[in-house]
Amino acid sequence: MRVRVEPDLTLSEPIEYPALFLKRGEDKRLREGHLWVFSNEVDVARSPLTEFEPGEIAAILDHAGKPIGIGYVNPASLIAARLVVRGVAHGLDRSSLIVHRLNVALALRERLYAEPYYRLVFGESDGLPGLTLDRFGDVIVGQTTTAGMERLKDAVAEAIVKVLKPRQLWWKNDASIRALENLPSYADLGYGEYGPPPIVREGGLTFEVDPVGGQKTGWFYDQRENRDRLSRLVAGRRVLDMFSYLGAWGLRAAAFGASDVVCVDASQAAVDAIGRNAERNDLAARVRAVRADAFDHLKALREARERFDVVILDPPAFVKRKKDVAEGRLAYRRLSELGMQVLAKDGVLVTCSCSYHMPRAALLDAVQQGARHLDRSVQMLVQLQQGPDHPVHPAIPETDYLKGFICRVLPA
Repeated sequence: MRVRVEPDLTLSEPIEYPALFLKRGEDKRLREGHLWVFSNEVDVARSPLTEFEPGEIAAILDHAGKPIGIGYVNPASLIAARLVVRGVAHGLDRSSLIVHRLNVALALRERLYAEPYYRLVFGESDGLPGLTLDRFGDVIVGQTTTAGMERLKDAVAEAIVKVLKPRQLWWKNDASIRALENLPSYADLGYGEYGPPPIVREGGLTFEVDPVGGQKTGWFYDQRENRDRLSRLVAGRRVLDMFSYLGAWGLRAAAFGASDVVCVDASQAAVDAIGRNAERNDLAARVRAVRADAFDHLKALREARERFDVVILDPPAFVKRKKDVAEGRLAYRRLSELGMQVLAKDGVLVTCSCSYHMPRAALLDAVQQGARHLDRSVQMLVQLQQGPDHPVHPAIPETDYLKGFICRVLPA
């Protein structure tokens, strides 16, 4: 069966899409606002998944044949389809729809930020599932993490150029999640000419960004507002920034008046970048970068009886899958305990998790358990979450992934 979409602002002529039927009752989550269809929810007797190409656009229908909307399908993925357009009044495979979604996303970010440095598109939350776009002034760095969005990549690029007129558009498509969609890993320049690396401005500082060799899209905008909170905590204090990457937490602390900052990362490239970023912001006299494994270095600091007034723990995800939760809880507790062992008597611990599967309460419990094991007490001062350029979709809990706490750690 095929579903016909009539001409409108996005289509100059009718188009027909293959139909993807859901099993009885499996449309409930979509109608409540979610955008995902799992493979076990598809009526494969009426619409065999094997008949769809990876990323193929399809009309998604309930068991009775009533259209829910238009999305794209990947028969090789556990998430068999993602809904992009509700109803069948508008086509999907045209850049005009993407232009509209980009303009809606852009309007929010321009309301939030005075300068063009932000997460411009946050996948499902901005109505473009499988697409991430970060903006660094006149440079855009994008990721497509699904077969459907990969198939629409040219239309996305056309829309980006039309709306933003960037100097460069980079595709940083090397995320491990792409393997779940059977997509290749690559990073390349999608638009523009090669030139100097992009920079990001945050809190009056500038940082160089590597859109090809850096982590993710090169910068972690999701922690910006959380880093702002350091302003009342670090003046005249000694700060330890673990998993520092480009030094965002540490350099912001130095700019807020920290007397001494130590940034630690396992990557030599990151350590070198921290040094350059400290120099370019005239902070090198108070910032030192160290290459080391975080757990090993915390143990060494403990043995050396080093003490810091503020310890920042912002590690990569320890819980990438639901089945890893138990092991991840232990890792967060171990890390929290090590962090507290190098804290001054009345110190501040900043601890974060970017693992969606790690519950917020479990992260706080890891801090509390570590404190009790050390015979210390904790006051939770602030709960942290991702910044507003990573908006949470109320019907899609997977979009609410970043959690953290600023805690005061005292003797028992």
